[in-house]
Amino acid sequence: MNRASCGDPPEGVPNPNLGIPTPLKMSDPPFEPFRIKMVERIAPTTRDGRRRALEEARYNLFRIPSRLVLIDLLTDSGTAAMSDAQWAAMMLGDEAYAGSRSFERFEKTVRDLFGFEHVIPTHQGRAAEHILFRQFLQPGDVVPNNSHFDTTRAHVEHLGAKAVDCVVDCAYDPDRDCNFKGNMDLAKLEAVLDRGKVPLAMVTVTNNTGGGQPVALENLRSVSDLLRARKIPFFVDACRFAENAWFIREREHPDRPVREIVREMFSLADGCTMSAKKDGMANIGGFFACRDADLAERFKQLLILLEGFPTYGGLAGRDLDAIAVGLEEAVDEAYLEYRIGQARYLANRLDREGIPIIKPVGGHAVFLDARRFLPQLPSEQFPAQALACALYLEGGVRTSEIGSLMFNGSSARLDLVRLALPRRVYTVSHLDNVAKCVIHLFHRRESIAGLQLLNRPPFLRHFTADLAPVS
Repeated sequence: MNRASCGDPPEGVPNPNLGIPTPLKMSDPPFEPFRIKMVERIAPTTRDGRRRALEEARYNLFRIPSRLVLIDLLTDSGTAAMSDAQWAAMMLGDEAYAGSRSFERFEKTVRDLFGFEHVIPTHQGRAAEHILFRQFLQPGDVVPNNSHFDTTRAHVEHLGAKAVDCVVDCAYDPDRDCNFKGNMDLAKLEAVLDRGKVPLAMVTVTNNTGGGQPVALENLRSVSDLLRARKIPFFVDACRFAENAWFIREREHPDRPVREIVREMFSLADGCTMSAKKDGMANIGGFFACRDADLAERFKQLLILLEGFPTYGGLAGRDLDAIAVGLEEAVDEAYLEYRIGQARYLANRLDREGIPIIKPVGGHAVFLDARRFLPQLPSEQFPAQALACALYLEGGVRTSEIGSLMFNGSSARLDLVRLALPRRVYTVSHLDNVAKCVIHLFHRRESIAGLQLLNRPPFLRHFTADLAPVS
C-alpha cells in the first residue's frame, strides 16, 4: 500500500511517531509543513516592460519596482511570510515606550534560545553591527571573520579598520563538495592575530558570502578556544543560526536536537549580532546580545542616541512579539527540513542541466557561479551582475550579485548570483519556473554582454551603482 494513502508523511517529512525528520533526496520536492491562508497576486510583466525597467534602473536591480518582478529572489532578509501565530502575537503588542510586555516576551525568548543575559533590540542587524563596532574599533585595527558580508565589511571599513576573511580554502572551490565550507581556517586566524591589533573577532553563520555554507560546531569551539586564550572577544553574526544548527545536526551531530545545538553554538561566544529579518522570520528587527554587563551598558547608551530606548530599540512592540514567535518557529525541525529542501530541490534541477552552482547547496539560497556561466566576461565587466540582469530580463526573476560589484572588483574571489529564497513564500512550481528561466538563459549564454560602472559610491556600492552595457 502507498504510504501516503495511509496518512503517513511522504519521504522527507518528519515522522510524528519518531520526532526525527528523514533525509530528503536531492530530487524530492520539499513538503511544505503549512497550509496557505492568504495569497498575494503576482502581476504579469512583458519582456519589453522589463527591458525598459532595467534601462531606467541603470542595470541596478535594487531600483526595479517590486510590481515589475514576477519572482523576487533578491534577498531572504525581511521577505518571509509570517505565520498565523506571529500575526496573532502582533495583536498583543504592548506599545509602551519603556518596559513593555512585548520586550519581556522578546527578551525571554532570546535568553532561552541563545543563553545570553543581556538582550538589546535594534531596528535591524546592521544597527547592531554599527553600535558594536563603535565600541571596539579604531583606525588600523583588524577584524577577522570567516567571510564578512556587505554591511559588516562596510561598518568595519567605515571606522578605518580592516576586514580580513579567514574562511577555509575549499570555500573558493565551487565544485568541491565538503560539509563545512563556512569554517574558519585556524592557521589564517592565528596569522591575523599574530600580525595585527585585533580588538574582536567574528564568525558568520551561515557564511552568506561563500554560498550560505555552514560552520561546524567543532570549528566554533576551536575558534572560541583560540580567542579566549588570547583574551579577544568573540562574536557571532547569528542571522541564519537555525539553518547552521540544522547542518550541524545533519552532518556532525545527528542525535542532537536543533535547539540544543543552538544553545551550545552560542555558549562558545561572548555575544552576537542578529538580523531577525532572516532566521527571526520577521519583516523587520534585530538585536545584540552578550554576557558582559559593562559592554551591554555602553551599547545601550549609544542605542538611546541612535535607535531608541533599550526596551524597544527602534521597533514597535508588535515587531518584538513577531520576532519572539518567529525565533521559536525557526528552530522547528519540520520547518528546517522544508527550508533546506527547497534550496536542494532548486539546486538539483539546475545541476542536472549542467548549470554551474556552488556545491554543496547552502541553507537559504542557490548560488550560480557566474564566471563559469559566462566565461567570456572578465571580472571588470561584472559577470554576476550581467547574469542577474539577464535573468530578470528573461523571466522577471530578480536576484542579487555577490562578487566584483559588491566587493570592489579584484578583491572578489568569486562572482556569484544569489537566488535567495524568502521563507514560506514560494512553492515548488515557482522554483520550477526559476529553473526553466536559468536553463533557457544558459543555452544562449554567449549572447549576454558585460556591464560597465558609471559611478563609484564609497560604501556598499551595489545598492546605488549605475551601470550600462559594455559597447
